[in-house]
Amino acid sequence: MASAHTRSRAEHPHGDDGLVSVLLPLPLNQLYTYKTPAGLALRLGDLVEVPLGSRTVPGVVWATGATDAVNPNRLREIARSLGCSPLPAVARAFVDWVAAYYAQPAGTVLRMTLNVPAALQAPRPIVGYRLAPAPSTELRLTAARRRVIAVLEDGPAQTAPDLAREAGCGPGVVRGLADAGYLEAVVLPPAPAFGTPDWRRRGPVLSPAQETAAGALAAKVAGGGFSCTLLDGVTGSGKTEVYFEAIAAALEAGRQCLVLLPEIVLSAQWLDRFAARFGTPPAVWHSELGAVRRRETWRAVAEGRARIVVGARSALFLPYPDLQLIIVDEEHESAFKQEDGVPYHARDMAVARASLGSCPVILVSATPSLETTVNVELGRYERVQLPQRHGGARLPQVEAIDMRQEGPERGRFIAPRLVQALGDVLSAGEQAMLFLNRRGYAPLTLCRHCGHRLECPNCTAWLVEHRLARRLQCHHCGHAEPLPAACPACGANDTLVACGPGVERLAEEVDAILPGARWMVATSDTLAGPSAAADVVRQMAAGEIDLLIGTQVIAKGHHFPSLTLVGVVDADLGLAGGDLRAAERTFHVLHQVAGRAGRGDRPGRALLQSYQPDHPVIAALVAGDRDGFLAQEAEARRSRGLPPFGRLAALIVSGRDAAAVDGVAAALARAAPRGDGIDVLGPAPAPLSVLRGRHRRRLLVKATRRAPLQRVIGAWLNAVGRPGSVRVTVDIDPY
Repeated sequence: MASAHTRSRAEHPHGDDGLVSVLLPLPLNQLYTYKTPAGLALRLGDLVEVPLGSRTVPGVVWATGATDAVNPNRLREIARSLGCSPLPAVARAFVDWVAAYYAQPAGTVLRMTLNVPAALQAPRPIVGYRLAPAPSTELRLTAARRRVIAVLEDGPAQTAPDLAREAGCGPGVVRGLADAGYLEAVVLPPAPAFGTPDWRRRGPVLSPAQETAAGALAAKVAGGGFSCTLLDGVTGSGKTEVYFEAIAAALEAGRQCLVLLPEIVLSAQWLDRFAARFGTPPAVWHSELGAVRRRETWRAVAEGRARIVVGARSALFLPYPDLQLIIVDEEHESAFKQEDGVPYHARDMAVARASLGSCPVILVSATPSLETTVNVELGRYERVQLPQRHGGARLPQVEAIDMRQEGPERGRFIAPRLVQALGDVLSAGEQAMLFLNRRGYAPLTLCRHCGHRLECPNCTAWLVEHRLARRLQCHHCGHAEPLPAACPACGANDTLVACGPGVERLAEEVDAILPGARWMVATSDTLAGPSAAADVVRQMAAGEIDLLIGTQVIAKGHHFPSLTLVGVVDADLGLAGGDLRAAERTFHVLHQVAGRAGRGDRPGRALLQSYQPDHPVIAALVAGDRDGFLAQEAEARRSRGLPPFGRLAALIVSGRDAAAVDGVAAALARAAPRGDGIDVLGPAPAPLSVLRGRHRRRLLVKATRRAPLQRVIGAWLNAVGRPGSVRVTVDIDPY
C-alpha cells in the first residue's frame, strides 16, 4: 500500500490535525494527503515539496485534513515548504474551474501554473564585496588592486564581475583581495527585475471618440467588479492607445494588469508603444524567453512586483496575487486556442478568470468573433466603439480580382492588375505587402513521371518545400529531410516539380516582374521571436523595404504608415474544408491584412485575387459590410444549432496501432449517450488521421446550450475500457 493516501477531489476534508491534502502538477484528478512536520505551519495555497514514490515533487496545499479514517503512521511527511508566495485562492479556483469545464485532470491544469520548476526554489543569494575593516594578511598592492580599492572607497558594495569591470581588471584580482582579507563578502539585495510603469506620463493626444472610449474603460477599472467590454474599432482607429488608459487606471490603483496577444511577434511595436506611454517596458511572457528570465518573471508576478504582463495565452495561468484588469487584444484570433495538452481557449478563460477575480476584462478587435458579437447582442457583454480611423486616415478601398477573367500567365501567380498596382506604388516611393498564408516555396512536390507525392512519414500531410533552406518539411510534426534528386517511388531523375505557390515562390516571381524591388519574406520561419519582428518593423519604418511578402504573422497588429497597397494572392485559401468557422476565419484574416494599407496620410488599397469573387466573404470585404456578414453567418449557425448557439465537443482517439484505435473508437460509438439534447457523430478519421506517428479517429458531440456536456462525457468515458496504448483526448469547444 502506498504511504501517501489519495482521495477524490469532490470530497471535503474534515480537518484532521496535522494533515493536509496536496494537489500535484501531474495528470491526476485527486489530492494526496500528507502529515505536516512538527514546527511547520502551512496555509492553503502554500507550495511544498512532497515525497511521491522514490522521488520528491512540488505541489500546492489544496485543503486541510483527510477524508476518511487513515492511520497517520502510514502517511508520509511533507518534505519541506518551498520559499514561494502561496498560490492565491483565485488562482486555485481558476485551476478547478478550467479542469471542470474542459474535462481535464486538475493536476494537468496546475502544471500550466507551475511550469517553471526553477522559480519554485529560493533564488541564490547575490554576493558582493566591500572593503574590510582591516586586512588579515599583508598583500602587495598593485595598480589593479589599488583601482579595486578605490572603486569601493567611493561607492557601495558590488559583485565581483561588476567590480572587475569598473576597475578595469580581471576577476582574479578581486578574488585575491578577498582571500587576503582586504574585501569582505556581503549579500546584496536583488536588482529590480522590472521597472515601475508611470501611469502619470501623458500619452498621445486622443480624438474625442477615443477620449470617450478611454473614459468608459477606465471607469470600469476604477469601479471594480467583474465586467466584460468589447472595444470594437476599425483597423487603425487607435484601440491600443485607448485601452492604455484603462491600464493607467489599474496602475494608479497599484494593481496588476495582463494583456494577451495572439502572436508574440506582434509584441515588437506594442512594447515600443507601451514604453513610450509608461516609461518602462512591461514584463513579457512567451515560449521564447530564456530560462533565467522565465524564473525572474514568474517570481515577480507571484510576488506582485511585475505590475503589467504582456504575453501569449499561457500568461493567463501565471500566479497573479492582485490582478485587476485583463485585456485580450485581437480577441477573434484562433491562435488563442491551445491544441496540445489542455485544449483551452484563452479568450474564454480570460473571461472566466476575470469573473472569478471580480475584475474587468476588455476584448479588443476590429473584427469581433461571432461568439463575442452574440454575447454583446444578448447583453452579457458591453460594447465601446471606434468607428473611424485616427487622425483622418481613411479605410482602404477593397477590390476583388476575378482570377477566372484576369488570371496571370501560365507559371505565374500574381495577376496583371496586381502587378501593375505594385509597380505604381513602388514608383511613387510607397510600400506594399503581398499576403499568402503558405510558408515555404511550394505546398506540394510531386513526380511528373509517376505522380508520386512527397508525404510526411509521420503524418497524413504533404511535405512543404523550403527552397531557401534546401529542405522538405512537415509543418505539423517538424519532420525535415533534404529534397531528393530522384523520385523515391519510381527512381526517375529530375522529375520532381513544385506545385502551387508559397511565399518564397512569390519572392522569386517578384524578382522577375519587379527587378530592383527591395523585398523581404516574413513568416514564422524567418521571424524567430520578437527581436526579429522588431527588426522588420525598423526596416519598414526606415524605408529599407519596398515590398513585404508574408503569411498571417504580418496580417495584424503592425502599423506601417507608408504602406498603401496590400495584395492577397489567394483569397480563397481558407474557404475550403469542413471547418464550421472557415468563412468567419477567412473574413477576419483578410479584413485584418487589408487594414494594413492606408494607415498614414496616403489612401490605401487592397486587391484580393479570387476564383470566387461572389462568395459571401469576398463580397462582404469588397462592400465593407462586416456586420452584414456576421449576421448572415450567425443565421447559418443558428439554423444548424452550431456554436455559439449550440455546443460541440470532440473525442480524439489516438494510438500507434490503428486496429486498437479503431476498436476503442467503435466501443465509444456503441456506448455513446443518446438524448438530453446530445447527438454523437462518428467515429471518422480526424482531419489529420495520422499525426506524429499516431493514428487518430474522432467522435464529435453536438449538444444544445443547456445539455450537461461535461458530466455526460465523463460518465461516457468511465463506461468504456481501453488499453493503455490508446489515448482519448477531450476537446471542449473544438476549433
